[in-house]
Amino acid sequence: MELLYGPVRDYAWGSRSAIAALQGRPVPSEGPEAELWLGAHPGAPAAVERDGARVSLLDELTAEPERWLGRQVVNRFGARLPFLLKVLAADAPLSLQAHPDAKQARAGYATDEARPAGERNYVDPYHKPELLVALSPFEALCGFRDPAASARALAAFGVPALEPVVAALRTGPAGLRTAVRTLLTWPAEERAGLVAAVVAAPADGPDAELARALAAAYPADPGVLVALLLNHVRLVPGEAIWMPAGNLHAYLRGCGVEIMAASDNVLRGGLTPKRVDVDELLRVLRFEVLDEPVCRARPVGPGVDCWPVPVDDFALYRVTVGGEVPAAELPVIGPRVVLCVSGAVTVDDGTGVLTLDRGQAAVGTAAGGPLRISGSGEAYVASSGLR
Repeated sequence: MELLYGPVRDYAWGSRSAIAALQGRPVPSEGPEAELWLGAHPGAPAAVERDGARVSLLDELTAEPERWLGRQVVNRFGARLPFLLKVLAADAPLSLQAHPDAKQARAGYATDEARPAGERNYVDPYHKPELLVALSPFEALCGFRDPAASARALAAFGVPALEPVVAALRTGPAGLRTAVRTLLTWPAEERAGLVAAVVAAPADGPDAELARALAAAYPADPGVLVALLLNHVRLVPGEAIWMPAGNLHAYLRGCGVEIMAASDNVLRGGLTPKRVDVDELLRVLRFEVLDEPVCRARPVGPGVDCWPVPVDDFALYRVTVGGEVPAAELPVIGPRVVLCVSGAVTVDDGTGVLTLDRGQAAVGTAAGGPLRISGSGEAYVASSGLR
């Protein structure tokens, strides 16, 4: 195991406290810090140290893929790290978005290669399922809720123009596609007036509060109303949301550990100044109700929890050691990334022993054996989901 140094992405919606505090730097930071990337993504690869200088983990993997990834991972995913671990810290809403499944991504990428860069929806041939575990109270939108509840929420605003959308929702899940299409194709010149009418309505309750909060940032974006069709989730630390292909979602506020398949394929559905391809989004979305959007950890051994997901690109574990559990062991396969989020932990995979303080990360190659973690603290471990 060796230290891993992740770059921080400074997107405008980021926090000026969460990542800095995690890493023990002055708070507030000089600017917004949205994501800490701990992987080998070409857009912002993390680094390891060689002869006193930091070198890209991506370059290391490219030079020796089988040593880093192992034959099993290379055979399944090719010579690339199939996952990306992040710390995500949001102080403002991210865009409504969804991701394609693997088949859609391959087909879309093959088609988009011939299009101008500004018209492409697919930038690689990979899917992008995501899992986010809250480190702090975390607010998000995740998956469609019962359309009857959405119909009641929109009807409560008393805006006549929304009656066709309310009528579609009252037909049940079959009306979700019509409702989303109607909102996202609303005439551009009428959008600001529609959102303003909703904000001005005397309606009370969580839906009205959410609409007003989103409209403050996006006063002419129909995504403000699409957001009301989704589950509004408030996570406590340790709870998670799983976002498979076709799941419309958005992060609103909070800090969490996120792991995803390594891809940049994003289809936006509002709350953004960026391009929204309505037809392609509707083709990818799954118009089905997500009854239980919150995922809770399952114990898999002393001091070890996980959030099982139906993909093999990644697995995420939380390890808590100290007191009655002085050490824990994980039989991970392939490369592994460890992030300490509290206390101090010592990691040992048989190739090297390393102690991590809060906010530090480590990476190990596929040559390592079972991962042993000891000390007194909490860490998150990312690995491939292969068994």
